[in-house]
Amino acid sequence: MSACLISDLHLQIERPDLTLAFEKFIKNKASSYESLYILGDLFEAWIGDDFNNEFTIRVKKILKDLTLSGINLYLMHGNRDFLLGESFCKEVGANLIEDPTKLNICNKEVLLMHGDTLCIDDVDYQTFRSVVRDKKWKEDFLKKDINERIEVAKSLRDVSKIENKDKSSEIMDVNQLAVNDVFQKNNATLLIHGHTHRPQEHDEIYGRRIVLGDWDKDLWYLTINNKKIELIREKI
Repeated sequence: MSACLISDLHLQIERPDLTLAFEKFIKNKASSYESLYILGDLFEAWIGDDFNNEFTIRVKKILKDLTLSGINLYLMHGNRDFLLGESFCKEVGANLIEDPTKLNICNKEVLLMHGDTLCIDDVDYQTFRSVVRDKKWKEDFLKKDINERIEVAKSLRDVSKIENKDKSSEIMDVNQLAVNDVFQKNNATLLIHGHTHRPQEHDEIYGRRIVLGDWDKDLWYLTINNKKIELIREKI
């Protein structure tokens, strides 16, 4: 048995290099594992499953080719693509999993998260998150005209960039008490997440925590098999 885990690719039409790197990764790496887990922020932004252009069609084809080859694909919402829905998953053959989700992967109990809920010191973001994750807010947003959604998403990204520029690195990282709490509540000893863009392995009080890296100049992925767990970095 074997699995591959990635997160924070932030695929976008403005970065064709990332899409190409993703396509190569799927064909040359992910296809050799039994399962691929994408733990959020596959896209830089997602405004609804009914939006399609050349870029989104290409990404969906990459994923569908993977699942048609027999690989299991699991998607988790991130803070950028939380509007990915069942329609998208059905089209590409993916399974949408909750955040957090505890699974047995290669005979190892693993707790999977995107990671943004661990960053509780970033009060502004957590307030924003509670608003946009509300069912009514999402329903109202998805009823808007696509062009209006594009403008709203652009505005939200611009505001986020401005606010994050003034935040300390500590505020935007995980809170240790939140980490300890999620280990205890889920009776977990191995936690894997992304979001912070700080790839590293941590020995925590209650277990091992592995942070996946974001894709930019490098790509990061985690492999799990019956023998070992390995965090890997490669140039794009």
